[in-house]
Amino acid sequence: MAGMMPDSFSARLPLSRSGVDRDYLARATPGLLDELRADAATRALLLSRGQALLSSTDPVALDLVPFADVPRAETAVYLGRIAEDALVDSGIVGSGVVAVVLSDEQADAIQADRGSWGDLRRIGAELSALDAGLFTQALAITNFHASHTFSPRTGEATVPAKGGWVRHPDGHDEESSGQHIFPRTDPAIIVGVLDDQDRLLLGANALWGGDRYSLLAGFVEPGESLEAAVIREINEEAGIVVVDPVYLGSQPWPFPASIMIGFSARLAPGSPDAVPDGEEIIDLRWFTRHDLSDGVRTIGIPGRASIARAIIEQWFGGPLDAP
Repeated sequence: MAGMMPDSFSARLPLSRSGVDRDYLARATPGLLDELRADAATRALLLSRGQALLSSTDPVALDLVPFADVPRAETAVYLGRIAEDALVDSGIVGSGVVAVVLSDEQADAIQADRGSWGDLRRIGAELSALDAGLFTQALAITNFHASHTFSPRTGEATVPAKGGWVRHPDGHDEESSGQHIFPRTDPAIIVGVLDDQDRLLLGANALWGGDRYSLLAGFVEPGESLEAAVIREINEEAGIVVVDPVYLGSQPWPFPASIMIGFSARLAPGSPDAVPDGEEIIDLRWFTRHDLSDGVRTIGIPGRASIARAIIEQWFGGPLDAP
């Protein structure tokens, strides 16, 4: 991503990468999507059931097809233009890209084999910076559209506007209605907690069945600072007190609309022992680097696309090879 140091922590976050100029000023252009459809250079990222169409020749690359060839769909969003520093074929640099959500029938007509559609959680770390940024952006904004078909203020049906970056009540003039509904992102903190022996605290979430462990995390509450959320969430889930929250980096997590904000923190002297809350977290363990080494590790760990994996590997001092 432009302006990001190649050896920085943020540069190692797969879904924070991008090769897109969001071209946000163009969103206000009247008839923007029709204009883009008329441009033979415009490409479309096709989505179906939360998955993106993959290249027939490369299973970890998106198939960006001509927008003009794509059937019209209820949800289409202008993502921006392929940036000059995207490190791709110069023939597509500058091309506009539109995310299109297909109906099941439209998707099956294009590619009925579901193995040709990719899941961002599974392949995000393997995608190029351009494809990872496009897929993450597309999934986040189209999730917004799927959950805001009616106004939360009035209950009226809503329609997209401004290239797909806002919705307003159907039948109202876009500018005069005063009822614009903008996309939202829900902030969540995720924390690498260390004790005085430099061991890392990992927990097993009740939803995972007890065989996979990850960092503790939680949503930021209204009126709460990020640092306060770190201290509160760790205390709620593990019963311990932490100090010195230090910001590491952030990564969008469009499942459906979060941004994960990474921190490290230290166990406070005299803190009680870690005890799982029994609701979200069913087990907690302190791990040494030896415990998590390949060939020694006996637990599942977060996938490569997650910021949790990046924080664990930063503490570990290098990559962990297991999926």
